[in-house]
Amino acid sequence: MSDKNTKEELVNLPFRDSSLDIEQRVEDLIERMNLEEMFSLSSGTTIFFTRPLKRLGIKKWKMSDGPHGVGSGVFFFKKMTYFPTAIGRTATWNPELSKEFGIAIAEELRSVGRSMLLAPGININRTPLCGRTFEYQTEDPYLNAITGVAVVKGIQSQKVAACVKHYAANNQEFNRFKVSVEVSERALEEIYYPAFKAVVEDADAWSIMACHNRLNGILGCEHSNLLRKTLFDKWGFRGFVVSDWFATRYTKTAPCVNAGLTLEMPIPIVYKKKRLKQELDAGKFTEDVFKDNFKRLLRVMLLTGHFDNPEENPRGSRNTPEHQAIARKIAEEGIVLLKNENNILPLDINKVKSIAILGPMAKKKTGFGGGSSMVRSKYEVTPLKGIKAKCKKKIKIVSKPENADITILVVGIGHKKFQDRENKDKYFLELPACQIELIHQTIEKTPNTIIVLVNGSPISMEGWIEKVPAVVEAWFGGLEGGNALANILFGDVNPSGKLPVTFPKRLIDSPAHASFKTYPGIKTWENLKEGDAKIKHTEIRIKWDHKDKVYYDEGIYVGYRHFDSKNIEPLYPFGHGLSYTSFKYEHLKLRKNPVSGNEGFSVSVDITNTGQRSGSEVAQLYIQDVKCSTDRPLKELKGFSKVKLEPGEKKTIVFELNKTALSFYDDQEHCWKAEKGKFILLIGSSSRDIRLQGELEYLG
Repeated sequence: MSDKNTKEELVNLPFRDSSLDIEQRVEDLIERMNLEEMFSLSSGTTIFFTRPLKRLGIKKWKMSDGPHGVGSGVFFFKKMTYFPTAIGRTATWNPELSKEFGIAIAEELRSVGRSMLLAPGININRTPLCGRTFEYQTEDPYLNAITGVAVVKGIQSQKVAACVKHYAANNQEFNRFKVSVEVSERALEEIYYPAFKAVVEDADAWSIMACHNRLNGILGCEHSNLLRKTLFDKWGFRGFVVSDWFATRYTKTAPCVNAGLTLEMPIPIVYKKKRLKQELDAGKFTEDVFKDNFKRLLRVMLLTGHFDNPEENPRGSRNTPEHQAIARKIAEEGIVLLKNENNILPLDINKVKSIAILGPMAKKKTGFGGGSSMVRSKYEVTPLKGIKAKCKKKIKIVSKPENADITILVVGIGHKKFQDRENKDKYFLELPACQIELIHQTIEKTPNTIIVLVNGSPISMEGWIEKVPAVVEAWFGGLEGGNALANILFGDVNPSGKLPVTFPKRLIDSPAHASFKTYPGIKTWENLKEGDAKIKHTEIRIKWDHKDKVYYDEGIYVGYRHFDSKNIEPLYPFGHGLSYTSFKYEHLKLRKNPVSGNEGFSVSVDITNTGQRSGSEVAQLYIQDVKCSTDRPLKELKGFSKVKLEPGEKKTIVFELNKTALSFYDDQEHCWKAEKGKFILLIGSSSRDIRLQGELEYLG
């Protein structure tokens, strides 16, 4: 192709013809490029752009951060919608809402001319100290997969590439650039892979972000087993792999190419043109392997309409009433009512005379901060603003708790260092000491104190939980969070959120915190042997010999699986969430029992709203393998359904299942299998609130 081609001739090239098959367009384009041009486009030129190629009229391909709102790529010059963070969105247990979120955030991205969103983050919440727990979804692989697939489908419906991150086992921020995660094959297959596998097989994710950390000694960007063997060959991934930003700093060129890394971001380190040419000439990788990687990027560029007439692509929109309504809906459905003694909630706006709204998080905005997830929002309704607006002209707002009928105390953590933020883990599970003292002081002055938590990760409540009548987990609620909270507190919306993670009583109860070996970044003395309590944190890190490795000794026993197997009582269990009404479970029925081979089977249950308010319940189905040749959890989530019911209304929920729901991963034979025998089907309102159970026989 000559440099003298006119603009009109470039527009009419076959790879720009959207009527052609996409693989034909990929082949046409790659045949027109030379290797130097491919090398040039294999790394970024600025923090969120690829390089342009003027000879073929190819413009920069643009991307942006944004797990809960388009952020870092446009932060300083565009205001966008701030949606609730991922953990709060997952607490809705509503995949349709996650899909709506995906559509909305893709529309926002489209409106600023970007083609790839660096989201969703679907790493498992292994430790409650992880700084990015708020960006991730859950501790459970099944809930993670269902929710992640919904988000990806929503995003890509707008011809925007979802970049699913961080593959794989990026479960802590402490030493994330170097740490090697030492984890078993079975734990990877059963806990850490399922959501990534699902977004590839069920949602055709167009991009996967490789992690910073090492996996069993090998960095994510040059891990052939992780990328080429598993992602490409086993799961059939047709998209491209991009490095996490600067994740290639400790890698080498040829191993990255051979593993399957396509795009190095944000600048060339190992994918410099000169280095790529030298290693190709030296035979360290082949031209065919490199081109196969590069085709993946071109394919996704085409899928996002990068070479099409702009009029053929979705136009996008931002800060619309529709997007704001979705953000509010997610916040409302994601708020979890943890405790409600004596039905102090909902508040009766016609009976309460005075309210005090106190606490450090009452008027704090939470969209700005947290690292790569920060959003510059057009507005943000804080808890104080939302509650005040609800009480306007009806309830008096007072400044002292002793003068109030009800005190709403809003506490939690923000995005400061060692709180909920990228690149740093928390040091403690507890609230700051000053907030704990404030809780005690407030309770003394107003027994009717409602605690509202604004945060993105589990918090210990030891020492004060028994003294307060109500606790509401509001998460980081997005730009409409304050209005959503007010609607919950006053009963305009009946809470239906359920915890997507276990809240432990103490940090030591969590599976990742058995020792410094299983989590090297700890800053609490609970795990130290008696007599060592005076050792300083810095001395502990120097003393410990393995800070560059973290051992997942708990294997598959993450989250509620661990609490069940060790018979540890959590503060609040996985799946927990109260309502202002009550639900009755009855008539569990199995269609087809026993089953064999790959036969499907269904489980049905009737749920009745037995209270006085309309409300939604999340029915959760867990399965227990009664007798197995290997250790298995006491129960594993294999289905859930959210159903809305009017007072007195009854609906039948049906769960469709198959052999997959009965299977475990055999790391001796390196395959999934279901063994013949009995399985207990457990249906309930949380992992610790089982209402019905039945028995299934699998014949093998």
